Amino acid sequence: MRGHRLHALFELALHTGLRKGELLGLRWEDLDLTGGTASVRRTLQRTTSNGLTALPTKTKSSERRIALPTPCQRSLEQHRDRQRTEREAAGTAWKDSGYVFTRPDGAPIEGATLTRHFNTQLGQAGLRRIRFHDLRHSAATLLLEQGVELVVIKELLGHAHIGVTATVYAHVRLRLQRDAIDLLGHALRNPAEITGKPEDDGDEPPLCAAPVR
Repeated sequence: MRGHRLHALFELALHTGLRKGELLGLRWEDLDLTGGTASVRRTLQRTTSNGLTALPTKTKSSERRIALPTPCQRSLEQHRDRQRTEREAAGTAWKDSGYVFTRPDGAPIEGATLTRHFNTQLGQAGLRRIRFHDLRHSAATLLLEQGVELVVIKELLGHAHIGVTATVYAHVRLRLQRDAIDLLGHALRNPAEITGKPEDDGDEPPLCAAPVR
C-alpha cells in the first residue's frame, strides 16, 4: 500500500482492527498524534434516507479511545501533510468536512469506494480476494497469537461483551490450545530438553524426570 494516498488508512485498519465505518468517520479532532491516541466516536455510513451520514458507533462499547502504534502515528502525520497539499491544490473547490480520510477534494469517502480501492490493490499485489472487514479479523487473530489477553482485544475492537470476542475468535483460541498441548506433549516426551531449573532452597529433594503413564 505504500505510495497509495490512503496508505495510512489501510495501515491503521490492520494495526487496530477498526471497522470500515469507524475509519471513515475519524475526524482530525479525534486524533492526538502527540499522545498517540485516537478516539472512536462515530461511524460513517450510507443510509437510504440521508445518504452518507455520520452515525453513533455500533454500541456504547464501540465508542472508545485506542492507542496508536508508532508506525500509524508517522503515517497519519504524512497523510496530514498530503491532505494539506491537496487542499491547496483544490482551492475554493475544497470541501472542509474535517474527516481524516477524504477524497482529493476533501469530501467524505464512500464505503463502497474504499472497497474498490482495496480490491484493486489486492489484485495488483497478486493477493487473493478478501473482504476489507477481514483486516479486522487479521488484527485480532495476530493479537491472540502473540498472547494478548482477550479483554484487551475486546476493548480494542469495541465489542460490547467479552463473550462476543471469545465466540468470534473461538476457532483461533482452539488452534492455540492445540499448539500449546502439542508443546506440552513434546516436553513430556523429551524431559531432557527442558532447560528451566527451579530454585533450590535446600529444603526439597531435587526434581527428576519420570515417565508419564
